[in-house]
Amino acid sequence: MDDSAAGYYWEQNAEVWTRLCRRGFDVYRDLLNTPAFLDLLPDVHGLTGLDLGCGEGNNTRQLAQRGARMYAIDVAPTFVRHAREHEQTRPAGVLYAAASAQRLPFRDAAFDFATAFMSLMDMPQSHVALREACRILKPGGFLQFSITHPCFDPPYRKLLRNAKGEAYAVEVGRYFDDDAGRIDEWLFSAAPQAAKAGLRKFQAPRFRQPVSVWLNAVVDAGFHIERVAEPCVDTGTADRFPVVADTRVVAYFLRVRGRGRKPV
Repeated sequence: MDDSAAGYYWEQNAEVWTRLCRRGFDVYRDLLNTPAFLDLLPDVHGLTGLDLGCGEGNNTRQLAQRGARMYAIDVAPTFVRHAREHEQTRPAGVLYAAASAQRLPFRDAAFDFATAFMSLMDMPQSHVALREACRILKPGGFLQFSITHPCFDPPYRKLLRNAKGEAYAVEVGRYFDDDAGRIDEWLFSAAPQAAKAGLRKFQAPRFRQPVSVWLNAVVDAGFHIERVAEPCVDTGTADRFPVVADTRVVAYFLRVRGRGRKPV
Protein backbone atom coordinates (compact mmCIF):
# COMPACT_ATOMS: atom_id res chain seq x y z
CA MET A 1 0.00 0.00 0.00
CA ASP A 2 1.36 3.43 -0.92
CA ASP A 3 0.57 6.84 0.58
CA SER A 4 -2.19 7.53 -1.97
CA ALA A 5 -3.99 4.30 -1.07
CA ALA A 6 -3.63 4.99 2.65
CA GLY A 7 -4.87 8.51 2.07
CA TYR A 8 -8.02 7.14 0.46
CA TYR A 9 -8.99 5.53 3.78
CA TRP A 10 -8.35 8.73 5.74
CA GLU A 11 -10.41 10.72 3.25
CA GLN A 12 -13.29 8.33 3.92
CA ASN A 13 -12.80 8.74 7.69
CA ALA A 14 -12.42 12.50 7.73
CA GLU A 15 -16.04 13.66 7.93
CA VAL A 16 -17.08 11.42 10.83
CA TRP A 17 -13.70 11.84 12.57
CA THR A 18 -14.04 15.62 12.52
CA ARG A 19 -17.61 15.52 13.77
CA LEU A 20 -16.85 13.23 16.71
CA CYS A 21 -13.58 14.97 17.65
CA ARG A 22 -15.24 18.37 17.73
CA ARG A 23 -17.90 16.97 20.04
CA GLY A 24 -15.16 15.97 22.51
CA PHE A 25 -15.19 12.20 22.02
CA ASP A 26 -11.47 11.77 21.26
CA VAL A 27 -10.72 11.66 24.99
CA TYR A 28 -7.28 10.06 24.70
CA ARG A 29 -6.22 12.99 22.52
CA ASP A 30 -7.78 15.69 24.68
CA LEU A 31 -6.95 14.32 28.14
CA LEU A 32 -3.51 12.84 27.47
CA ASN A 33 -1.98 12.88 24.01
CA THR A 34 -2.05 16.56 23.15
CA PRO A 35 -1.36 17.92 26.67
CA ALA A 36 1.60 15.54 27.09
CA PHE A 37 2.91 16.43 23.64
CA LEU A 38 2.79 20.14 24.41
CA ASP A 39 4.43 19.62 27.80
CA LEU A 40 7.43 18.05 26.06
CA LEU A 41 7.57 20.68 23.30
CA PRO A 42 10.33 23.33 23.40
CA ASP A 43 9.40 27.00 23.20
CA VAL A 44 8.15 27.65 19.65
CA HIS A 45 7.20 31.32 20.00
CA GLY A 46 8.33 33.19 16.91
CA LEU A 47 9.37 30.02 15.08
CA THR A 48 7.99 28.67 11.80
CA GLY A 49 6.63 25.15 12.04
CA LEU A 50 5.07 22.45 9.88
CA ASP A 51 2.47 20.02 11.27
CA LEU A 52 2.45 16.67 9.46
CA GLY A 53 -0.89 14.89 9.29
CA CYS A 54 -2.84 17.74 10.83
CA GLY A 55 -6.32 16.24 10.55
CA GLU A 56 -8.99 18.88 11.18
CA GLY A 57 -6.39 21.21 12.68
CA ASN A 58 -6.96 21.01 16.44
CA ASN A 59 -3.33 20.44 17.39
CA THR A 60 -1.99 22.84 14.78
CA ARG A 61 -4.14 25.60 16.25
CA GLN A 62 -2.68 24.94 19.69
CA LEU A 63 0.81 25.36 18.29
CA ALA A 64 -0.25 28.66 16.71
CA GLN A 65 -1.61 29.76 20.09
CA ARG A 66 1.91 29.29 21.45
CA GLY A 67 3.15 31.91 19.05
CA ALA A 68 4.41 29.74 16.19
CA ARG A 69 3.84 30.60 12.53
CA MET A 70 2.21 27.39 11.41
CA TYR A 71 1.83 25.52 8.15
CA ALA A 72 0.05 22.18 8.11
CA ILE A 73 -0.57 19.35 5.67
CA ASP A 74 -2.80 16.31 5.55
CA VAL A 75 -3.24 13.64 2.92
CA ALA A 76 -7.06 13.85 3.20
CA PRO A 77 -8.61 16.88 1.44
CA THR A 78 -11.72 16.75 3.63
CA PHE A 79 -9.62 17.22 6.75
CA VAL A 80 -7.92 20.20 5.10
CA ARG A 81 -11.29 21.66 4.13
CA HIS A 82 -12.54 21.48 7.72
CA ALA A 83 -9.32 23.01 9.01
CA ARG A 84 -9.53 25.88 6.52
CA GLU A 85 -13.18 26.53 7.37
CA HIS A 86 -12.26 26.79 11.04
CA GLU A 87 -9.43 29.17 10.11
CA GLN A 88 -11.88 31.40 8.25
CA THR A 89 -14.18 31.74 11.25
CA ARG A 90 -11.48 31.86 13.95
CA PRO A 91 -8.20 32.94 12.34
CA ALA A 92 -5.00 31.59 13.88
CA GLY A 93 -2.71 32.39 10.96
CA VAL A 94 -2.34 28.73 9.91
CA LEU A 95 -1.87 27.82 6.25
CA TYR A 96 -3.22 24.38 5.34
CA ALA A 97 -2.57 22.23 2.27
CA ALA A 98 -3.48 18.76 1.05
CA ALA A 99 -0.21 16.84 0.64
CA SER A 100 1.59 13.67 1.61
CA ALA A 101 4.19 13.80 4.39
CA GLN A 102 6.22 11.42 2.24
CA ARG A 103 6.44 14.06 -0.54
CA LEU A 104 6.45 17.47 1.10
CA PRO A 105 5.89 20.41 -1.28
CA PHE A 106 8.38 22.68 0.49
CA ARG A 107 11.95 23.71 -0.20
CA ASP A 108 14.91 22.53 1.84
CA ALA A 109 15.54 24.21 5.21
CA ALA A 110 12.23 26.11 5.17
CA PHE A 111 11.13 25.47 8.77
CA ASP A 112 12.45 25.76 12.31
CA PHE A 113 10.54 22.74 13.56
CA ALA A 114 8.05 20.07 12.55
CA THR A 115 5.47 18.08 14.49
CA ALA A 116 3.48 14.92 13.86
CA PHE A 117 0.71 14.23 16.36
CA MET A 118 -0.24 10.53 16.13
CA SER A 119 0.15 10.37 12.36
CA LEU A 120 3.43 8.72 11.39
CA MET A 121 2.28 5.19 12.30
CA ASP A 122 -0.50 5.60 9.73
CA MET A 123 1.96 6.23 6.89
CA PRO A 124 3.14 3.30 4.74
CA GLN A 125 6.71 4.60 4.55
CA SER A 126 7.27 6.52 7.76
CA HIS A 127 11.03 6.43 7.22
CA VAL A 128 10.51 8.48 4.05
CA ALA A 129 8.38 11.00 5.98
CA LEU A 130 11.15 11.26 8.59
CA ARG A 131 13.72 11.99 5.88
CA GLU A 132 11.41 14.56 4.32
CA ALA A 133 10.94 16.22 7.71
CA CYS A 134 14.71 16.46 8.15
CA ARG A 135 15.09 17.90 4.65
CA ILE A 136 12.70 20.80 5.19
CA LEU A 137 14.18 21.74 8.58
CA LYS A 138 16.86 24.33 9.06
CA PRO A 139 20.12 22.99 10.52
CA GLY A 140 19.53 22.36 14.21
CA GLY A 141 15.74 22.35 13.81
CA PHE A 142 13.68 19.70 15.54
CA LEU A 143 10.96 17.18 14.79
CA GLN A 144 8.71 16.03 17.61
CA PHE A 145 6.23 13.23 17.00
CA SER A 146 3.88 10.93 18.87
CA ILE A 147 2.81 7.42 17.90
CA THR A 148 1.01 4.52 19.48
CA HIS A 149 3.58 2.70 21.61
CA PRO A 150 4.99 -0.17 19.51
CA CYS A 151 5.41 -2.42 22.54
CA PHE A 152 1.76 -2.19 23.55
CA ASP A 153 0.01 -1.88 20.19
CA PRO A 154 1.02 -5.07 18.35
CA PRO A 155 -1.41 -7.04 16.15
CA TYR A 156 -2.65 -8.95 19.20
CA ARG A 157 -3.66 -6.86 22.20
CA LYS A 158 -6.18 -7.44 24.97
CA LEU A 159 -6.95 -5.21 27.96
CA LEU A 160 -7.46 -7.28 31.12
CA ARG A 161 -9.89 -6.15 33.83
CA ASN A 162 -10.57 -7.40 37.35
CA ALA A 163 -13.95 -8.29 38.83
CA LYS A 164 -14.61 -4.59 39.49
CA GLY A 165 -14.04 -3.76 35.85
CA GLU A 166 -10.74 -2.02 36.56
CA ALA A 167 -7.93 -2.43 34.03
CA TYR A 168 -4.87 -4.08 35.56
CA ALA A 169 -2.81 -5.46 32.66
CA VAL A 170 -2.47 -5.64 28.89
CA GLU A 171 -1.89 -8.96 27.14
CA VAL A 172 0.16 -8.52 23.97
CA GLY A 173 1.60 -10.76 21.30
CA ARG A 174 2.81 -11.07 17.70
CA TYR A 175 5.10 -8.08 18.25
CA PHE A 176 7.33 -8.95 15.30
CA ASP A 177 4.57 -9.80 12.84
CA ASP A 178 4.63 -7.89 9.57
CA ASP A 179 1.01 -6.82 9.16
CA ALA A 180 1.68 -3.58 7.29
CA GLY A 181 -1.51 -2.16 5.84
CA ARG A 182 -3.86 -4.12 8.09
CA ILE A 183 -7.13 -2.23 8.38
CA ASP A 184 -8.28 -1.47 11.92
CA GLU A 185 -11.95 -0.56 12.39
CA TRP A 186 -13.40 1.38 15.32
CA LEU A 187 -15.23 4.48 16.49
CA PHE A 188 -14.26 6.49 19.56
CA SER A 189 -15.21 4.41 22.60
CA ALA A 190 -16.17 7.53 24.59
CA ALA A 191 -18.90 8.42 22.10
CA PRO A 192 -22.36 7.26 23.29
CA GLN A 193 -24.36 4.96 21.09
CA ALA A 194 -26.69 7.80 20.14
CA ALA A 195 -23.75 9.78 18.74
CA LYS A 196 -22.44 6.77 16.80
CA ALA A 197 -25.78 5.54 15.47
CA GLY A 198 -25.70 5.14 11.70
CA LEU A 199 -22.04 6.17 11.37
CA ARG A 200 -19.56 4.16 9.36
CA LYS A 201 -16.66 2.89 11.43
CA PHE A 202 -13.23 4.38 10.81
CA GLN A 203 -11.11 2.19 8.58
CA ALA A 204 -7.47 2.94 9.22
CA PRO A 205 -4.50 1.14 7.65
CA ARG A 206 -1.78 0.64 10.23
CA PHE A 207 1.94 0.22 9.71
CA ARG A 208 3.27 -1.16 12.98
CA GLN A 209 7.03 -1.47 13.55
CA PRO A 210 9.17 -2.51 16.53
CA VAL A 211 10.44 0.33 18.67
CA SER A 212 14.01 -0.31 17.50
CA VAL A 213 12.95 0.23 13.88
CA TRP A 214 11.33 3.54 14.80
CA LEU A 215 14.30 4.89 16.74
CA ASN A 216 16.82 3.76 14.15
CA ALA A 217 14.73 5.40 11.41
CA VAL A 218 14.88 8.70 13.31
CA VAL A 219 18.67 8.49 13.45
CA ASP A 220 18.99 7.33 9.85
CA ALA A 221 16.86 10.28 8.69
CA GLY A 222 19.47 12.69 10.03
CA PHE A 223 18.36 13.42 13.59
CA HIS A 224 19.91 12.79 16.95
CA ILE A 225 17.36 11.76 19.54
CA GLU A 226 16.96 14.52 22.10
CA ARG A 227 14.03 13.41 24.27
CA VAL A 228 11.73 10.40 24.61
CA ALA A 229 8.57 10.22 26.75
CA GLU A 230 5.89 7.65 27.60
CA PRO A 231 3.04 9.66 29.14
CA CYS A 232 0.12 8.55 31.25
CA VAL A 233 -2.68 10.50 32.91
CA ASP A 234 -2.16 11.50 36.53
CA THR A 235 -4.21 9.87 39.28
CA GLY A 236 -6.54 12.87 39.55
CA THR A 237 -7.42 12.73 35.86
CA ALA A 238 -7.86 8.96 36.06
CA ASP A 239 -10.28 9.39 38.97
CA ARG A 240 -12.27 12.12 37.22
CA PHE A 241 -12.28 10.40 33.82
CA PRO A 242 -12.16 6.61 34.33
CA VAL A 243 -12.35 6.08 30.57
CA VAL A 244 -8.63 6.95 30.33
CA ALA A 245 -7.51 5.31 33.59
CA ASP A 246 -6.13 2.39 31.55
CA THR A 247 -3.29 4.64 30.35
CA ARG A 248 -1.74 4.14 33.80
CA VAL A 249 -1.46 0.36 33.25
CA VAL A 250 1.06 0.41 30.38
CA ALA A 251 2.45 3.04 28.04
CA TYR A 252 -0.05 3.42 25.22
CA PHE A 253 1.82 6.22 23.49
CA LEU A 254 5.41 7.18 22.69
CA ARG A 255 6.81 10.66 22.10
CA VAL A 256 10.15 11.30 20.42
CA ARG A 257 11.99 14.54 19.70
CA GLY A 258 14.82 14.50 17.20
CA ARG A 259 17.15 17.41 16.56
CA GLY A 260 18.66 17.92 13.13
CA ARG A 261 22.43 17.89 13.03
CA LYS A 262 24.16 21.22 12.59
CA PRO A 263 26.97 21.53 10.02
CA VAL A 264 30.41 20.99 11.50
